[in-house]
Amino acid sequence: MPPRLRSLILLATWCHLRKGELCALRRRDLDLQLATVNVVNNLQQMRDGRLGIKQPKTVAGRRTVSIPPHLLPVLSQHLDDFTGTAPDDLVFTGEKGGPLRPHVLQKQWARARLAAGRPDLHLHDLRHTGNTWAAGTGASTRELMARMGHASPDAALRYQHSTADRDRAIAEALAKLAEADGDGPSID
Repeated sequence: MPPRLRSLILLATWCHLRKGELCALRRRDLDLQLATVNVVNNLQQMRDGRLGIKQPKTVAGRRTVSIPPHLLPVLSQHLDDFTGTAPDDLVFTGEKGGPLRPHVLQKQWARARLAAGRPDLHLHDLRHTGNTWAAGTGASTRELMARMGHASPDAALRYQHSTADRDRAIAEALAKLAEADGDGPSID
C-alpha cells in the first residue's frame, strides 16, 4: 500500500473498521492520548458518483474502539505526515487531498494484494481477521459486538471460530483451575 494508506490497513485489521468507516474518519475521531477511535460516520458513494457522509445504519455502528498500543506511534506519524491539522480534516485522503474514493482504495488494495501474492484477499477480510483474533483473546460475544459495531449476536458469532490452539489453551486453563482449587482428580 502507498504510505498514505498503510495506517488504514492497520486500523481495518486491529480496530475492525469497515471501508466506509475508515474513509469517513476525521482527525477529531482519533484520540491518541486515550488510544481510541470514535466511529461516528460512514462514507458512501452514490450511484451517480457523488460521495456522502452519513451516520452508521445502526446505533451499534456508532462506537468507540480502543486502539492497540502498538499502533499509536504509526497513527501519530500518519497524522503528522498525511492529515491536516484541523479537527474536521479527513484522516485518509486521495492523492490530491480530497476524500478517499472507495474505487481508488480498492485499486490500491488490488495492487497490494497482488504484490503480496494474495489475489484472493478482500479488504473486508482484514476486519474478519482482526475480529477472529479478538475472539481468540477470550472476548465475549457482547464485547465483540461492541467492538465491531454489530447489533446482533449472530454477526459477532461468525468470528468466534474454534481452533485447536484455542481449545488447547482452554484445556490448560481448566487444568490450572483444578490445581488451584485442589479438587482436580487424582492420577496417582
